[in-house]
Amino acid sequence: MKKIGFLSFGHWTPSPQSGTRTAADTLLQSIDLAVAAEELGADGAYFRVHHFARQLSSPFPLLAAIGAKTKRIEIGTGVIDMRYENPMYMAEDAGAADLISGRRLQLGISRGSPEQVIDGWRHFGYAPQEGENESDMARRHTEVLLDVLRGEGFAKPNPQPMFPNPPGLLRLEPHSEGLRERIWWGAGSNATAVWAAKLGMNLQSSTLKDDETGEPFHIQQAKQIRAYRQAWAEAGHARQPRVSVSRSIFALMDDRDRMYFGSSRNDSDSVGFLDEKTRAIFGRSYAAEPEKLIAQLKQDEAIAEADTLLLTVPNQLGVDYNAHVIESILKHVAPEMGWR
Repeated sequence: MKKIGFLSFGHWTPSPQSGTRTAADTLLQSIDLAVAAEELGADGAYFRVHHFARQLSSPFPLLAAIGAKTKRIEIGTGVIDMRYENPMYMAEDAGAADLISGRRLQLGISRGSPEQVIDGWRHFGYAPQEGENESDMARRHTEVLLDVLRGEGFAKPNPQPMFPNPPGLLRLEPHSEGLRERIWWGAGSNATAVWAAKLGMNLQSSTLKDDETGEPFHIQQAKQIRAYRQAWAEAGHARQPRVSVSRSIFALMDDRDRMYFGSSRNDSDSVGFLDEKTRAIFGRSYAAEPEKLIAQLKQDEAIAEADTLLLTVPNQLGVDYNAHVIESILKHVAPEMGWR
C-alpha cells in the first residue's frame, strides 16, 4: 500500500504554447489541480519552491488556499530552500496553513539546489555565520524551526503587555500540534539522509542525488533510504518515519500521451554536475503503455522501499491533462503494483 500524490514545479512562461502564461495562471491552476486530484482519490498535492524564477516561490498562501478548498488530500512542499527562510516567521506561516487545512500539511524542506542567481539568500538578508557555509546555514535554520515547532515557551513576556498573557514563557502562535512530526527533509546525499533521521524528520528523495557509487540511480536511492531507516532505528524515535520518492511516470493511454511522451529520450539515467564539486545522477523517466510500465516500475528498487510516491506533473499542459495523467496511474498502474 502506497500513498500517491503529485509534485508540481509550477512553471509559467508567456509562450503561446503554455497553459500557464502568468504567475496567476500557475497559482490558480495549482489549486484546481489539487481539488481535482482529491476527487480522483490521490493522496497528496505537493509543490516545489524556487526563488528568482518563473515558478512557485511563496508556498504558504497557496497551501492555505488549497487547504480551504479541499478536505482530505495531504498538502505539502518538495522542497522549501532553508537558506532563504526565517525559521520563526516560517513556523507561524506553517502553523496557520496547517490549521486552515485541518492538520494536513506535509512540509518538505532542504538545503536547496543551485538557484537562478548568485547567493540569492543574501538578497533575503541571510548570510552564513563565521565558520559556516551556506549548507550549514540551512541546517541551522532547520534546527531552529524544528525546535520552535515543539510548541514550548521560550520568550520572556513583557510585564506591561498590550493584551493579557498566559503564565510562563511565550511560544510562537498559532501553534499546530503534531506539525513537528510532519516535517520532511529533501536529502541529496546519504549523509544528509542520516542527519535527517537523527533529527526525526521524514525523508524526501527526488529524481536526483549525489552520485556516490556509480550505480544506477534507483539502486543508489534505495541504499540511501535503507541508510536513513537504519539511522532512524538507531536514534530510537517512537514513531515510524515516512519516505517519499519522486518520479516522472506517464501511462500512454491515448494519442495525446503518445504525442507528448511517446518518444521520450529520458528513459535512462544521466549524470551531470550541480556545481564544480558535486557530481549528481538524475533518474530516468517512465513512459509506456500500462502493462510495460508496470513491468518497468517493478524493477525500481527505490520505489519499492518508499511508502509515498510523488508523480512529477507537466503543469504547463493544464489542469485537465494533468488530472488525466494522475488518473491513468491511479486506475491502470497502481492496482497492479499493489499500491491500492
